[in-house]
Amino acid sequence: MRYIFFLSVIFCVLSGCSKSESLNEDRAISISAVKLPPKKYESSGSDKNLDTPSPKIEQKIIKQASLRFETNDLEETYKQIQTAVKQSQGKVQSDSEGKDYGTLYRNITIRVPSQNFDNFINTISKGVSYFERKEITAEDVTEQYIDLTTRLKNKRKLEERYLQILQKSAKISEILEIEKQISIIREEIEAKEGQLKYLESRVSESTVTIEFFKNLPEQEAVQLSYGSKVWTAVKSGFFSLSSFFISIISIWPFIIIIVVLAYFIRKRIKRKKP
Repeated sequence: MRYIFFLSVIFCVLSGCSKSESLNEDRAISISAVKLPPKKYESSGSDKNLDTPSPKIEQKIIKQASLRFETNDLEETYKQIQTAVKQSQGKVQSDSEGKDYGTLYRNITIRVPSQNFDNFINTISKGVSYFERKEITAEDVTEQYIDLTTRLKNKRKLEERYLQILQKSAKISEILEIEKQISIIREEIEAKEGQLKYLESRVSESTVTIEFFKNLPEQEAVQLSYGSKVWTAVKSGFFSLSSFFISIISIWPFIIIIVVLAYFIRKRIKRKKP
C-alpha cells in the first residue's frame, strides 16, 4: 500500500510539473508573440495608389461643332467669321470654296481655345435665320487622361529602377540585357508622351467646321452651267484634235509606204496608156 501511495504521489508531481511547463511555454509564446514587430507587406503599385490620395485633375472635355447655313452675301459672312476668330484668339486650319449647279459655297475649319468655344459659337450664330446643320459635341476624356498619366508615371519609375540596377551591374551580359529593357521602356514612354500631348491639344483647342452657301438665281445658274459646258466642249475638242495629230504621227511609216506605192502605181498606169 505504501508503495502504491508513493507511486501515486510521484505521478501527481510529474503531471503537475508538465502542466506548469506547458503553461509556462504558452505564456512564453504569448509574450514573444506580443513582442514581435509588425509584419511589413510590400504593396504593389495599385495598392500604393489606393493608399496615397491621387491629386485632383481638372475635367478634360473635347468640344467640337459642325455648322451649315445659308447666307445672302458670302464675303460679308466670311468677314464676320474672321472677326469672330480674332476675338476668340482662334486660327483657321483650312479654307476652301467652290460652286455647285445652283449654289456657291465656302468651307472653313477653325481651331478655337476651349474657354472661348461657347462665345465663338454664339458670335457666328448671330444673324443666321436657321441652320441646316448644327451639331455640338462634348466628349469627356478625363478617365483616358488619368490612365495615360498614371501609365507614363509608372514607366518613368521603372526606367529609374533599371538605371539604378545598371549602375550596380558588373557583368556585360547583365548590362546588355538591362540596356535592352531600358530602350523598350523609353520607346513606350515616348509613345505615351505623344498620346498625352495629342489629347491635351484636342482638349485645349476645340474644332469648329463652318459651311455656308448662297443659292444662285435660276437664270444665273443656267448661265454658269451653259458657260461651263461651252468651256468643257472647247477643251474636249482641243484634246480630241491633239490626240488625232498624235495618232497620225504615230503611223507615219505606213503613210510613207502608201504614198510611195501610190506614186509607182500611177506612173505604171501612165506608161501603159497609148
